[in-house]
Amino acid sequence: MTDPTSSAPEKVRDALQAAHLYYLQDLTMDAIARELHTSRSSVSRLLSFARSTGLVDIQIKSPLDQISRVQRDIHSRFGVAAHVVPVPDHTSEVDRLERVALSAARILGTFFDSNMTMGIAWGSTVSAVSRHLVRKPTHNAQIVQLNGAGNTQTTGINYASEILRRFGDAYGASVQHFPVPAFFDDPNTKLALWRERSTQRVLEIQGRMDVALFGIGSPTAEVPSHVYTSGYLDEEDFAVLREQNVVGDVATVFLRADGSSTDISLNARATGPDFAALRQVARRVCVSSGISKLEALRGALAARLVTDLIIDEGTARALVE
Repeated sequence: MTDPTSSAPEKVRDALQAAHLYYLQDLTMDAIARELHTSRSSVSRLLSFARSTGLVDIQIKSPLDQISRVQRDIHSRFGVAAHVVPVPDHTSEVDRLERVALSAARILGTFFDSNMTMGIAWGSTVSAVSRHLVRKPTHNAQIVQLNGAGNTQTTGINYASEILRRFGDAYGASVQHFPVPAFFDDPNTKLALWRERSTQRVLEIQGRMDVALFGIGSPTAEVPSHVYTSGYLDEEDFAVLREQNVVGDVATVFLRADGSSTDISLNARATGPDFAALRQVARRVCVSSGISKLEALRGALAARLVTDLIIDEGTARALVE
């Protein structure tokens, strides 16, 4: 999204004036064009600029449509606030993810403000969200990485830091990286590093989170989950996950369909937050799209990891059927 502060002050002023006249005073574009001594097409561009830069935030609330009923059903069934994104059933999984990510990026700004800390779990879904963020300047805000990104092939720094940078730039927030691997080879190595003061500093920031943002990882997702396709797990690891009935992960911590995560051996080596700690965060925003992630999503809901769910319409319907 364009940063309004990087645009000419005259353009921002004109966009704000056009938005006030159009959205708050119900003037037509032709009437606004006459008042601003410009063309109708220029007014249209100013209104588009106001929307794309976050000067205008549009919300639609209807108590009558199918989406509202599905949202109520999800809240009744799972106790979470659902934000259902209308997407045609024939839409490809890639386009479905992009449309859900776009909506999530706009909703997220209402959850995050000055003097707050947001934890980010990297992944394909959160990466897509990061590309659509609407700028919202904050003061004394922090973005913190929730799980390590390194593996035997890469440090993961480029991938994870780019996602975090986009969030930091969008909100004017400082960024705290977590420079550890996604999975340690030995659980004892993790225990030793967790005692280090440099690691404890990041863990303490995570412990003060106001918002946690994550997607749902699934080994069967049609849009591949990054952790299952980019060298983080070997064949032996996949065999263990199948043997232990794992259906997916949240922030690289694995879970079963019933929400349980105990006795999953890879979790002893994982660097993501354990679920007991994650449940202490006041707002836990899960972004998910596609039926192929439904079983893993059910597991995350059973584990009570989610307070706010941003999801496409087809998957939302399947979730409550």
